[in-house]
Amino acid sequence: MFSLTQAIGVSGMAKRELAPFIIAFVIAEMFYKLGSFALECLAFLVTWYLLSYVFDGLVRRGRG
Repeated sequence: MFSLTQAIGVSGMAKRELAPFIIAFVIAEMFYKLGSFALECLAFLVTWYLLSYVFDGLVRRGRG
């Protein structure tokens, strides 16, 4: 996370990751009731990663 922030800056990171983060947070809050903080945190991070991957693909497709 620190390396990414250093590479693209705080505003660049916010533009790139804010939407996937918020959507993943809402999904995790609404649906992930796993009974363990560690499992819920891991599920949130995986969801955020996958949404970030999808958003990145959509942005690249829009540019091309």
